[in-house]
Amino acid sequence: MRSFAALLFSIFLFSPCLWAAPAAHENTPHVQATNSLLNDDDDANSVDDDTTATPLDEMEAATELLIDEPVMPAVITDSIYIARLKRLHSVIDLPFNSIVRRYIQLYTEDKRDKAEAILGLSEYYFPIFEQILDQYGLPLELRYMAVIESALNPRIVSRMGATGLWQFMYGTGRLYGLSVTSTMDDRCDPIKSTHAAARYLRDLYNTFNDWTLAIAAYNCGAGNVNKAIRRSGKSDFWGIYHHLPRETRGYVPAFIGAAYMMNYSREHGLITPRYDFKKYFSYDTVHVHRWMHFDQIAAVLDIPVATLRDLNPQYRRDIVPGNERTCTLKLPIASVNDYIDREEKIALYRASQYSPKVMAAPAAFSAYVPQGKTKVVHRVKKGDVLGTIAAQYGVRVQDLRQWNALRSNYIKVGQRLNVYVAPSKAALYSGQNAVRQQSGQAAAGQQKDFLYYQVKQGDTLWSISQQYKYLGVTPSDLMSLNNMSSSTKIIPGQTIKIKKIG
Repeated sequence: MRSFAALLFSIFLFSPCLWAAPAAHENTPHVQATNSLLNDDDDANSVDDDTTATPLDEMEAATELLIDEPVMPAVITDSIYIARLKRLHSVIDLPFNSIVRRYIQLYTEDKRDKAEAILGLSEYYFPIFEQILDQYGLPLELRYMAVIESALNPRIVSRMGATGLWQFMYGTGRLYGLSVTSTMDDRCDPIKSTHAAARYLRDLYNTFNDWTLAIAAYNCGAGNVNKAIRRSGKSDFWGIYHHLPRETRGYVPAFIGAAYMMNYSREHGLITPRYDFKKYFSYDTVHVHRWMHFDQIAAVLDIPVATLRDLNPQYRRDIVPGNERTCTLKLPIASVNDYIDREEKIALYRASQYSPKVMAAPAAFSAYVPQGKTKVVHRVKKGDVLGTIAAQYGVRVQDLRQWNALRSNYIKVGQRLNVYVAPSKAALYSGQNAVRQQSGQAAAGQQKDFLYYQVKQGDTLWSISQQYKYLGVTPSDLMSLNNMSSSTKIIPGQTIKIKKIG
């Protein structure tokens, strides 16, 4: 028996969604990257412009042809196709025309080997789909959508990023509760993604009240279907057919073709391969609360890594990130008790190799002391920021942060900052700081007697006097009040008296 993993690989290139470009629309984030299975035959969609469903009376008349029908008639007429589709008793309309015929032939003749692989996989996935669709009260025939979306390959990714059995784009997946991270992708989880697809299809049906329109909208978006309805003035799939994106025109016919193939494979001589699904059907779920690698689990529990991957396709890098959130892990039922008993051993198995790499905590963040410089201490005053302090001393903000082990640009009033300057300028800057401190002390003691001004870069006694010209202040007044002469230099940060109050 061929393995499940080998089967998935064998149909990887068959998926119709690998090569299609999705149609853009504005009303839904879901953009399906699905194409018709005719991507190797560009004229397939234009075989015939007959898009009118076959009348019901013809279908009823054709039913008689099914009596004593041979397994593989030499020639299958349209009437036989019609009768077979009618016999399916689907709540979703399955009309027949030349376009549908081409898709039926694609599945039953052109791609027989791939169709047989899908038949084999359906024995595993269809029971999952049917249980969930039934839970939401949806037609079970919707399970055929996964055939045309992904060829039942849970890991398939389209060129536009649509992923998983139901080909969810990232945005729609998140909208319907599917989590996507670097280590896991719920779009690849058969159970979670089917729940999401069921909710999405239910919403689309509630919008259009027509299953074929809901199926079409799943492919191209509700916005494109609504535009086609407005432009055509019709409200059924075949009525709006020519107003839909090209790939969506083939989507509903492909759905009908897949439904036909899945139900009449024997009549076309298609052989359903018998795969060893026993180990996949007999599984149970455990909760994982720590980081684990499939290699660790496989080594300790003696389970093939391929089995873990097949049961848990949502884990992108063979990693179960239980340290980030509680994760579920499917295991063969015979291994569940072993996992519970040996969980600690699994986590410790070659932990240094498989556990996330954690950097050692860095040493205390120490300040940098440059060589050949002299330290000057600057005391932060109100209004100071690193940029103005750096400009005052002719250094860079980056230097101030390094010299004072600052992790950000935040400083506070009264904080002392080390500033390293050339030795030839150290005395000048030290003198400035001393003057500033003395001026500050004087200002504190005489605040009530005088109006004071703090000198800024570029100030002169004349420019300061001009600011207070309305008070009658002159440069001579400033020199007299501050015991200065015409040769006295003022420096930024210095506080001087402007005028006596009262």
